[in-house]
Amino acid sequence: MLDRIKACLPSLAPAEQRVGQLVLADPRGFAKLPVTELADRAHVSKPTVVRFCRSVGYDGLSDFKLKLAGSVSEGVPFIHRSVDADDKTSDIAVKVIDNTVAAFLKYRNDASSFALEHAAQALATAQKTNRRIEFYGAGNSGIVAQDAQHKFFRLGVNAIAYSDGHMQVMSATMLQPGDCAVIISNSGRTRDLMDACDIAKKQGATTIVITASGSPLASAGHIHLTADHPEGYDKYSPMVSRLLHLLIIDILATTVALRIGEALQPALRDMKKNLSNKRYT
Repeated sequence: MLDRIKACLPSLAPAEQRVGQLVLADPRGFAKLPVTELADRAHVSKPTVVRFCRSVGYDGLSDFKLKLAGSVSEGVPFIHRSVDADDKTSDIAVKVIDNTVAAFLKYRNDASSFALEHAAQALATAQKTNRRIEFYGAGNSGIVAQDAQHKFFRLGVNAIAYSDGHMQVMSATMLQPGDCAVIISNSGRTRDLMDACDIAKKQGATTIVITASGSPLASAGHIHLTADHPEGYDKYSPMVSRLLHLLIIDILATTVALRIGEALQPALRDMKKNLSNKRYT
């Protein structure tokens, strides 16, 4: 959580930066103090304190303080253990699993329910009105986009995934108000994805970005679903980042499925029945 605040700090307004610096200087104290005293110590107004909490991805001051208290007390530490060239297979297995579990538990503690709710509502509305939902990703994130398309088309959603930059730009140009574009990126700095996001936004589509805090893409979309981790971009294949993105897609797909409700069940039963013919008994 503190890493997220550090990453977001440069993009905040000066008054909100002072609130962020107060958090970083004394996170335990911040979690306990009333808003009036927090505002006085940061030399800002009380609404600015609340605005800061929302700017870094939380529902408000209460939600921020609750998760801050958990992250600085006995919460699960986010320790990223890098894989070394001389590691044994058993060491590699432990490190990869530990990194993944820690990332998932950290996301559970830090995730903004407001942002997830906002994204799920936009996707559910697009499904209900038979609008388009498109998933964009490049490289490793393109595979996540394909997984998202697979999950959502099973819900009766008009969904498609593109990993080619030219196709993303062309498809984004065809989007209209009511459509959704979900842009997935580990670094949040891929030019093709930034271009597609900007075009989709100009066309009136709702843009949902799944990427790291403080990246250019994080501030480019309408809704930012934070996916922070300490994994570098230059070592081996991204592991934690990919699994974290898949987790977020699973949360969104499950939430949308529950909003569709019982109307979805007959189609799923028929799909399961038809697929049974593809398997050996």
